[in-house]
Amino acid sequence: MDQPTPPPQVVVRESGAGPYGQVVAAGHHLTGADEPERVGGHDTGMSPYEYLLAALGACTSMTLRMYADRHKWPLEHIAVSLRHVQEPGPDGATDRFERRIALRGALTEEQRQRLLEIAEKCPVSRTLQRLSRVVSELAPAAPAGAGT
Repeated sequence: MDQPTPPPQVVVRESGAGPYGQVVAAGHHLTGADEPERVGGHDTGMSPYEYLLAALGACTSMTLRMYADRHKWPLEHIAVSLRHVQEPGPDGATDRFERRIALRGALTEEQRQRLLEIAEKCPVSRTLQRLSRVVSELAPAAPAGAGT
């Protein structure tokens, strides 16, 4: 009997490049994360919010590509520009994710509008639109000087 595939795991470790530099490992992919210099980082990689925006943009573009290909629509190219804004509210800050989707191809206005609707249904969009829980636990303590 086949075992279910475990969900992908991302491991983030300090890189030693400045106070906030990180190495991000996702499967066989390695990349960096950091804070910009204006907040004390060394800008050696994307900031955490840039990663979040990248996830939303990539998911949006991939979802639209799958939908257009399935329907054999003449979508030639997709570009997604994103911005994160925190707005003050009565219960604290509210996060707003602004997404501008540029579509190139001989699409009808109805197809363009349908793709805009589909963008709202990409998995990362849905995750950001609903309440989520983050469950944290401490790993067993490692001796000083031991790698993690």
